[in-house]
Amino acid sequence: MVGRALVRALEKRDVDILTVDRASVDLRDQASVMHWMERMRPDAIFLAAAKVGGILANAAYPVDFLYDNLMIEANVISASHRAGVEKLLFLGSTCIYPRDAEQPIREEALLTGPLEKTNEWYAIAKIAGIKLCQAYRAQYGSHFISAMPTNLYGPFDNFDLTTSHVLPALMRKIHEAKEQGGRVTIWGSGTPRREFLHVDDLAEALVFLMENYNEADIVNVGTGRDLSITELAETIADILDYRNGFDFDRTKPDGTLRKCADISKIQALGWKARIELDQGLRDTYRWFLENTANRRETIA
Repeated sequence: MVGRALVRALEKRDVDILTVDRASVDLRDQASVMHWMERMRPDAIFLAAAKVGGILANAAYPVDFLYDNLMIEANVISASHRAGVEKLLFLGSTCIYPRDAEQPIREEALLTGPLEKTNEWYAIAKIAGIKLCQAYRAQYGSHFISAMPTNLYGPFDNFDLTTSHVLPALMRKIHEAKEQGGRVTIWGSGTPRREFLHVDDLAEALVFLMENYNEADIVNVGTGRDLSITELAETIADILDYRNGFDFDRTKPDGTLRKCADISKIQALGWKARIELDQGLRDTYRWFLENTANRRETIA
């Protein structure tokens, strides 16, 4: 999802875009990554590749979330240094912050308290990537930077209920309940609050940072506005014209009670999000209908 959005954003610029798919290069394999890097010699790299997923996936695949992400970031960052890449932007996540961080979460909150247990494997890997970028800056003067986006959504999102994040999962559940009848079950109490950023806004922010930022400190990327999971479900229900209501499975974990990013740093640099949540959800649902809703084998 993020990689495709970055390509859309970069196509508007006067650059040559280099991409590589999983079939060609396994980013967990050091030799394969180094060979590609030495052959292609990119000037700049957006490191968006990662093993991602929601609470269920994090709980089911802790090794994958820790090992795969550690290998991906270590191989790409080290190969970038060896190949003389001029600048690299590492994409982290606001899940790196402590569970009980003061809200909205400032960048300085990193490593000031315990992590949220439902995503700690992913968070630990991302923190290691941030620190590796900072280590290369400290030891070699590398122009490696890190951005921390909030919850993302948009075209090419993952709508598989076993591995997806909350927004696409709710959208699929509500769509199917409307089509087939019945009610939608939401994990937890519905009270946790989350911030959502359209992936095209993120892509523009990443290009902006690549062009305008070169410091060791991490930068949050978001809208600065959050809403409860129940409010998100109700917003999606209004867009889909679903009226059957919701049930809450309180045996399932809520995760962090609130996660809203302080975005004053990136705003001071001159960037802000443009896509409002309502419009972004409508665009995402349109994409879902056109590309996923009637292809059950791809999301079963």
